[in-house]
Parts: sequence; C-alpha cells; structure tokens
Amino acid sequence: MTAVVIVVAIVLVVVLAAGLGYNSLVRKRNRTGEAWSQIDVELKRRHDLVPNLVQTVRGYATHESGTFEAVTDARARAVTAGATADPNAVAAAENTLSSSLRSLFAVAENYPLLRAQEGFLALQEQLTATEDKLEYARRYYNTSARDYNTATQSFPRTLIASPFGFHPVVFLQAGETDKDVPVVDFTTATTPGAPPTHG
Repeated sequence: MTAVVIVVAIVLVVVLAAGLGYNSLVRKRNRTGEAWSQIDVELKRRHDLVPNLVQTVRGYATHESGTFEAVTDARARAVTAGATADPNAVAAAENTLSSSLRSLFAVAENYPLLRAQEGFLALQEQLTATEDKLEYARRYYNTSARDYNTATQSFPRTLIASPFGFHPVVFLQAGETDKDVPVVDFTTATTPGAPPTHG
C-alpha cells in the first residue's frame, strides 16, 4: 500500500511540474508575441509617415525622382514583408527602408527652405520619435525572445517544448547599414545643389 502511495505521489509531482512548465512556456510565448505586435504597431506608424515625408521633400526637390522612387519602393517592400510576420524578411525590408530614408534626408539637407518648413520639421520629429519607440520595441522583443528560447531549450522544459510545438524564435538584428549611422546636420546652411554634409 505504501508503494502505491509513493508512486501516485511521484506521478502527481511529475504532472504538476509538467503543467507548471507548460504554463510558463505559454506565458513566455505570449510575451514574445506581444513584443512582436508592438514592433508591428511602430512599423505601421513609420510606414504611414513615409508618404507624407516624400511628398513634402518632393515639393522642393523635384529633380530627385530616383530618391523618391527608392523610398516609395522600399516602403512598399516593407509593408509587404510586414504582412508575412517573418522577422528576417521584416528586418531586411526595414533596413532597406532606413537606408533609403537616409538618402531622402540627405537630399533634404540641400534645401534650407525645406529644412525650415514647419510641416517637414513636424514629420522629422514624428519619425525620430517613432524610430526611438521602434528601438525600444526591438530590444523588448529580443529580451522576450531570449527568455522564451532559454525556456524552450532548458531541461526539463525542453521535454515539454518540442512535443507541444514550442519552437525557438529568431532575434531581430541590426542591418549592416544600421551599424554605420550617418549624422545629418540640419543646423548648418548649405547651397542648393551642393553635396550633403555629413558630420
């Protein structure tokens, strides 16, 4: 009789531990999903700002059509990549959009009247704020992904993770162009048509 009680107690402990481990994995997976949705929200805000920014700069720099087309194409690719919810595709498309936006701001740097225009300054401030929020959201996502991946790959949760479909998620990594951030100085006046000044 004592042996039966011991076996039942062991089974209950194992079942309880498995249940707690499963619930912990669900919480971490949901937190990672929440972190991804925050990135999605900020990316949508960024995508919404880009057409207004392009139109504003286009009003001053009509002969820079190649730059405008590059930004518009990069935005379209970023929106398409966002619909896939594939972090690698989203990161690649967003890095391309960031690069094209740098080119757009470099063009804007050549037009002092544009730089002083209230609408342009407001768009620039909104984009800067959105980039800051995106940076925070990316860090939060990577922290959540790290915790989730650690949980799915650590013993004994790994015994539960694989059979119940808890697979590791990928981290968001900065693109090569993001590691070399140009400094665009809008405080110094330049002559229209002159090459942009980078600090």
